[in-house]
Amino acid sequence: MASGRSIRFKISTLLVIPLISLVGLWGFAASTTLGDALNLFKVDAIWTGVIDPSESLVTNLQTERLASAERLAGVQDDPEALARARAAVDASGKTLRQHAGSEDTRSALTPDMQNQLETVLEAVDRLPDIRAKVDDRVFTPGDLVTEYARIADEIHLLYSRLTVSTDLELSLQAQGLIAADEVRELLAREHALVIASNGRAGMRDVHLLAGIDGTRTYLFPKALANLDTELRTPFEKLYYSPRYVTMENLLEGYIAGRPMDVDLWRGIADQVQTELREAVHGTGDKLLARMEPAGTAIVVRAVLAGLIGLIAVTFSVVVSIRVGRRLAEELAALRRSALELAEVRLPDVVTKLRQGETVDIAAEAPPIQVGEKPTSEVADLAAAFDSVQSTAVDAAVEQARLREGVAEALRNLARRSQSLLQRQLKLLDEMQHQTEEPEALERLFKLDHLTTRMRRHAEGLVLLSGGSAGRRWRGVIPVEDVLSGAAAQVEEYTRVRVYPMPEVGVPGNAVADLMHLFAELIENAASFSSPENEVSVRGEMVGRGFAVEIEDRGLGMDEATFKAVNARLASPPEFDPAQTERLGFAVVGMLAARHDVKVTLKTSPYGGTTAIVLVPAELVEPMAPPTQPMDLTPISVSVVHTETTGPGELPRRIRTSRRAAQAQNAQGQAVPQQSGLPRRERQTGLPQRLKQAPTPAGPAEERTPEEARALLSSLQSGWQRGRQDSDQDGGSEQ
Repeated sequence: MASGRSIRFKISTLLVIPLISLVGLWGFAASTTLGDALNLFKVDAIWTGVIDPSESLVTNLQTERLASAERLAGVQDDPEALARARAAVDASGKTLRQHAGSEDTRSALTPDMQNQLETVLEAVDRLPDIRAKVDDRVFTPGDLVTEYARIADEIHLLYSRLTVSTDLELSLQAQGLIAADEVRELLAREHALVIASNGRAGMRDVHLLAGIDGTRTYLFPKALANLDTELRTPFEKLYYSPRYVTMENLLEGYIAGRPMDVDLWRGIADQVQTELREAVHGTGDKLLARMEPAGTAIVVRAVLAGLIGLIAVTFSVVVSIRVGRRLAEELAALRRSALELAEVRLPDVVTKLRQGETVDIAAEAPPIQVGEKPTSEVADLAAAFDSVQSTAVDAAVEQARLREGVAEALRNLARRSQSLLQRQLKLLDEMQHQTEEPEALERLFKLDHLTTRMRRHAEGLVLLSGGSAGRRWRGVIPVEDVLSGAAAQVEEYTRVRVYPMPEVGVPGNAVADLMHLFAELIENAASFSSPENEVSVRGEMVGRGFAVEIEDRGLGMDEATFKAVNARLASPPEFDPAQTERLGFAVVGMLAARHDVKVTLKTSPYGGTTAIVLVPAELVEPMAPPTQPMDLTPISVSVVHTETTGPGELPRRIRTSRRAAQAQNAQGQAVPQQSGLPRRERQTGLPQRLKQAPTPAGPAEERTPEEARALLSSLQSGWQRGRQDSDQDGGSEQ
């Protein structure tokens, strides 16, 4: 049986197969019994259509054979006797042939009976040849008896085929009657043989007569043994009669070689044959009369047995169907409850627990119901499922509590790290303001950058544990500034190139998350690409928002990895602390899902990886370009200053160069020429938005880490470009 079949199908099969077998056995027994019983009703058709004509044929054949024997012996008194006997035989044969061809007779006969009947008719067709030899007197007495005996033997063989009774007693009675008729035929052969030899039989005829007599003597008692008292009475009366005894004595003397008185023999043999023929016909009528009531009784018993069997089978089918249906319904209800538990209840409980909701275990996992009075085994199975679901819900609750505890612990540790790193950044800022030595200042810048990266990693831990960044900006911040701030948080920020892009911004409440998202992608690009290759960051407006492309020229990833990462970014699963690989992508997916940002990775034209970030149009706002033009006069070094468009925004770096000897300020006053690196003064050249705190609750003089990092990055980049320009110009001008 296929394993994928339903329970209902298997139970139905389990019940149907025995029922089908039972029905089949009942049908076979009923058909066999009824068939045999109905065959008894065919006895009348067989008797009138076959037995009566064939019996008449046998009797007439015996008469014709005796007349033919008289012709051979030359003692025939009546010349027309043979012709009359032959006409009677022909009439009997014609009647038999007509009845054999009728539809009623053929429908009552079995194929074996029909074949034997055809054999009898073929034997009858040989009569013209036999008669011709009789007329030519070429037969010996023995040949005459033998030729006619072949037809009689075939008819008696047909009688044995016609036994249709299923009653053993009736069958034995029929066999006894057939044997008695064969005795009559044997006696007729002996009579014809004696008449044909005219009492002077040769040695060959004597031997034949002795054989026939021995067979008749043996067969007659056997025939009587198969008949009951009523049917046996006329045969016993004849068997023990003086006539029969005298006939036996005459035959014994004739076989022993004594002469036979033919006239005495004829008188006794004719009388014995007549009585024997009457006994056979009378017994046959009685046996036929017995068969019809017996057949009726058998049919009645068969019908009653069939009806009782049918009722029993019907009752078994009904009970089996009801039991099978009830069991199937109970198992189906149990299956539905188990599926609901596995696919609906437990997932809902887990979802509620992950969302921090309170779960009522009794309401969320009620007992499984499989009916009012279920089967004991099904009830036990339902109870086992109840225990399983209670244990599963308890485990889910405990797991949620444990997970929430771990997340809370991680958030607390991360918050503490953030606080310490914030204090460390403040301390570094103070040290930078108090330091004038370039080398020391450069080390402080590096330490400041490392601290900023540490703060980003701590912020990532907060995000993974279910918290938020905690930093907020007021107003709209340019996307280019957000990307520059993200690039400043990367270890190899010097390799990152942010290309110019449209003047658009994002609201301050999304700046921290987007900056962290871009920082993770930029750092991933820088980490998996060659140190001498740049990481390109480009952005432009598209139909559905603002698209940012972060491209590296590293080794890239294979197709399977691309599919796995993109699937994770498109539908980020709940963070599993056991999965420590690609934590950056976990943070990116979480932040992207929070702001409906689409992140996709693909192969770049350079063989590396391109990350495409689509910021939805709801988070993108156009910004007005700067309105105050700047008077740029070439000088000998490159410096970095900032330009602002409003409060609460990140700095934008603008590289400017001025030539040489002397410059004038906005009032037309000369600016003294300086040599070497520019001297840094606190708050000099900073835009108004960086002089303000990023959060509404912070003091005005406290700088956010992003602002300090942007300032330091700007100064360091300016120094590096100044050195490059100085080297190209052959040194700074005095």
